[in-house]
Amino acid sequence: MTAATNAGDALISPVRVTSPARVTADEVARVTGSIRYWAAAKAAAGTAEEPYLAATLAEALAAARARHAGRPRLLQLLDHCSYLVDGEQVGSRDHAEVALTEGGTVEILPPFAGG
Repeated sequence: MTAATNAGDALISPVRVTSPARVTADEVARVTGSIRYWAAAKAAAGTAEEPYLAATLAEALAAARARHAGRPRLLQLLDHCSYLVDGEQVGSRDHAEVALTEGGTVEILPPFAGG
């Protein structure tokens, strides 16, 4: 059986339907910068600063988690930290949507006691 229209018996090519394009971190250029750990995060990481190679905050944090897999306190703490990217508060934004800049800085701030 061949696909044909009733009007003129022309062949019909199948149409492929795809979902809307979605940009992934792999398609965005990775940049280098620094992650700075503060207070309890610094103690848990065992370092004050380290480099990143990532396109987004989510990617940089995933790499930091992998690099510090043997530091369970840091892994736990990262879920409760506040983040600044190039001095701007990330707040409740999706970390996968926060782009990093070449030479930029990610600051990891653990919860602080007091006011």
